[in-house]
Amino acid sequence: MAPRPQFSAAGALALLAEPEPVLKQRALKALISLVPQFWAEISEHIAVIESLYESDELSAEARQSAALLASKVYYYLGEYDEALSFALGAAPAFEQDSLASGEDEYVETIISKAIDRYIQARSDDAFGSQEKLDPRLGDIIESIFSRCIQNGEYKQAIGVALEAHRLDVIAHVYEKGHDTSLLAYCMDAVLDTNFSLSYRDEVLNFLYPLFPSPKADAKSPHVHSLTRLLVTLSSPTLTVPLLVSLVPGEKLLAYQFAFDLVEGGAQDFLETVRTDLPEGDESTKPIFDVLRRILGGQEAVKLYLEFLKKNNKSDLLILKHTKDVLEPRSSVYHTAVTFQNAFMHAGTTSDTFLRENLDWLGYASNWSKFTATAALGVIHKGNFEQGMAILGPYLPNTNGGESGLAGAAYSEGGALYALGLINAGVGSGRTVENYLREILRAAQGEVVQHGAALGLGVAGMGGRNAEAYDDLKQTLFMDSAVAGEGAGYAMGLVMLGTADPTCASEMLTYARETQHEKIIRGLAVGLAFLFYGRQDQADETIKQLLAEKDPILRYGGVYTLALAYAGTNNNDAVRRLLHIAVSDTSDDVRRAAVTSLAFLLFKNPRSVPRIVQLLSESYNPHVRCGATLALGIACAGTGLQDAVEILEPMTKDSVDFVRQGAFIALGMVLVQQSDASSPSLASTRALYAKIVADKHEDPMARFGAALGQSFIDAGGRNVTISLQSRAGTKNTSAIVGMVMFCQFWYWYPLAHCASLAFEPTGIIGLTEDLKAPKFEFISNARPSLFAYPSPLKTAKKEVATKVTTAVLSTTAKVKARERRKAVSEGEVVESEDKTDAKKDGDVEMKSDEPSSSAQHGDVSPINGSVSNLPEGQQADAKTPSKRKEPTWENISNFSRVTPAQLAYVVFHPTSRYQPVRPVSTRELSAKNGKGSGSNKASLLSSEKYAGGGGILIMVDQRAEEPAEYIEFGNTPAPAPEATEVTPPPANNLAPSGPHIALDASGPEADPPQSFEYPFGGDT
Repeated sequence: MAPRPQFSAAGALALLAEPEPVLKQRALKALISLVPQFWAEISEHIAVIESLYESDELSAEARQSAALLASKVYYYLGEYDEALSFALGAAPAFEQDSLASGEDEYVETIISKAIDRYIQARSDDAFGSQEKLDPRLGDIIESIFSRCIQNGEYKQAIGVALEAHRLDVIAHVYEKGHDTSLLAYCMDAVLDTNFSLSYRDEVLNFLYPLFPSPKADAKSPHVHSLTRLLVTLSSPTLTVPLLVSLVPGEKLLAYQFAFDLVEGGAQDFLETVRTDLPEGDESTKPIFDVLRRILGGQEAVKLYLEFLKKNNKSDLLILKHTKDVLEPRSSVYHTAVTFQNAFMHAGTTSDTFLRENLDWLGYASNWSKFTATAALGVIHKGNFEQGMAILGPYLPNTNGGESGLAGAAYSEGGALYALGLINAGVGSGRTVENYLREILRAAQGEVVQHGAALGLGVAGMGGRNAEAYDDLKQTLFMDSAVAGEGAGYAMGLVMLGTADPTCASEMLTYARETQHEKIIRGLAVGLAFLFYGRQDQADETIKQLLAEKDPILRYGGVYTLALAYAGTNNNDAVRRLLHIAVSDTSDDVRRAAVTSLAFLLFKNPRSVPRIVQLLSESYNPHVRCGATLALGIACAGTGLQDAVEILEPMTKDSVDFVRQGAFIALGMVLVQQSDASSPSLASTRALYAKIVADKHEDPMARFGAALGQSFIDAGGRNVTISLQSRAGTKNTSAIVGMVMFCQFWYWYPLAHCASLAFEPTGIIGLTEDLKAPKFEFISNARPSLFAYPSPLKTAKKEVATKVTTAVLSTTAKVKARERRKAVSEGEVVESEDKTDAKKDGDVEMKSDEPSSSAQHGDVSPINGSVSNLPEGQQADAKTPSKRKEPTWENISNFSRVTPAQLAYVVFHPTSRYQPVRPVSTRELSAKNGKGSGSNKASLLSSEKYAGGGGILIMVDQRAEEPAEYIEFGNTPAPAPEATEVTPPPANNLAPSGPHIALDASGPEADPPQSFEYPFGGDT
């Protein structure tokens, strides 16, 4: 018999008023099951239920039932805090009910509230709160920890333990399985979420001894995590003992750690480690000397310089087309071509374009000359050994005397700026820094001072040199607008991340006193550099700057907020920036607020399109422009289709500077993408060429398209743009460079700093002697996914042809009949028809058979096709059997390997050279070294930067055999294949260069005599 439906809880509620405790207990148990249906009716008696919970007459079990009933009623009323309080009072009954009942939502909500209250209580306790933790709450949390560990849900337990400051639980979880991936997960969580600096350092110092000692033969997977931990802490007291422990037994691993530390470590930290390394005895002294040389930073820069020179695939034809269509007399267009040349050849030392276009270079004047000279620093970035020699003709005298040549000050200032770019990040405490300081003190002209200040700031970035800061401060106090602006930026760069209160006070005070907007802007951004990575330590300064009446100081406050919390995904910081983006009265501040989102969220690029999508549709064009740059910087190098889909419509925006931002951002997003991995690449390249060549387009949009072209092919197509280092830490140089690049809105020369964010992408294998041997490794992916783009082809000039003379069929038949008759009579027939046809402009019909000569275009040695025909037409003409593309390829040492490709790279087990650490932080499985490899482009983008690659120390497993090494030359690399322009064929009638003109008035040459070829004599 089916149970009768119940329409009210009145009967059970009436029992609560009975004097017998047994009846009350029975009523409470009955009401617990009725709460989901009759909670509104039961809530009217909540006071009675609470009194029963506090009654001494009832048994403990009955009081727990009353507490559970009250908890459920408050839950349905939406009073979750009260529900939790009563659930704590009903702890045993709550646990039994959670296992038996089907009210999963109630249980999950109460547990969630319990965890939140526990975390809050533990956090307050960590900050010295006197309030004691409820032991009942502690019991519930302990049961949650136990349940997670029993079920193998270790990451959930670690997450709660991290937020609750329970490091003992983390150690207990790790002891269960000694899985280093759990430690790496814990480290990532504390670095990428909203924890204070003090607690972050406490957790990292706690995790460090838990990591096992790395071993080269085991290819310890936690080497990346250890490197990230050491760089983040920047603690020589931890780093030096680790390196010493690896010498001499694991010296190759010590070298690898040194190279990895250089990737993300600050200059002052690396210098301290170098100084603290011991001298060593006879056997270890050479090893420590090599470590010191690597930690100096210049060894890695040299290797990447050789890599970029060797693999330069810049397409000079793109650059030539841009130069030809942009009017050189316009300083904006001249500067655009300057930037394009600089970025496309960044670090390659190839100045072929400049040597071949000296006439174009001569159009530069004033600040265009400054920018053009500074471009040499981008092209020769890292070539610090020859930097002074290259820039020697442009550098000023050391006594600071003014040159008598007109406009020489601009080239001198640009050369000093270029010198800083060449030594970017490795110049602190070296000769170049002292040289720039001397020039800065001696210079009289503001242009030279400006260049010297910028060069000093970029070269000494993060060096914390107090003397350099004082020299810059003296330049600032001269109150020259141009020189003061450069000094403001440089003061922040030199003291990067120090949060020095004296420096902050001096810079803010002067910014409030001066009347020059350029100086205020330089100091405002300099303050942002000063508090780089300081998080809550910068809150007071941020509050002051954002409350200023001067919009330029509020602009600086926005960048201070972004850099202080760079890479943290801090929700409060994101919320403040979004509020500023829609509420500030200054368009510049609003644009900066949207752009700054990129510096907070670059570790999670997939979230950025969703956040800025509405902002990209704002009525305010400055907000839309900020949205473009935010997408470009945060999603740089990912090829993220969501970002491209937002940016492509913005290239048709009605406002020119929004289109400019969209073009620049597309170039950043699509850098190092291929046609196979990104469906938008071909259309974007075509769009750039169209916009640049369109004379009716706005200059700002054409400027942006030229920059976008250069970003797509940056660094000879061998660099990406990334704000994260290969170890997963923040790439300080890249973040600083992108902030400086964003200031091109006010001052074009600062755009050169974008080169600081260029990260060479390749695998550079080295032996213990730091030589590069010749070897190959395997990429388990289709070669087209990561191939270089094909170079542009020169457009063949079509020769104008005369219209063919129409010949009637009857006429042709008559002439043929006459020829046959003449031949039968033995007469010699001259080819009059051919002569007449040529005189009349007749054209011979082409044979259907393909010609073996290159008469109608160059024949490709690869597929035998005519190079000036589209591939599709060639395929249709010949219809050859299409060869299936392989799913893997062999790649040689010192070759380009993009960040997305690193996950597919494997070394065959029988290979002579094996890396001492994993190539990538994320690897795909492979079969026998040649896996099928996933060909889906969706795998190319990841939530986080695919760390690894770069400089790898290799173990030689057959050291007794002779080895072949890659030779490095000091001379610039020969012109790359991609830039070679195929010469026109010999029979092409279009002139290809200077030639001797014929005398048009001279007599016409006689036609050649008729002849008959002896066909019968062929053998």
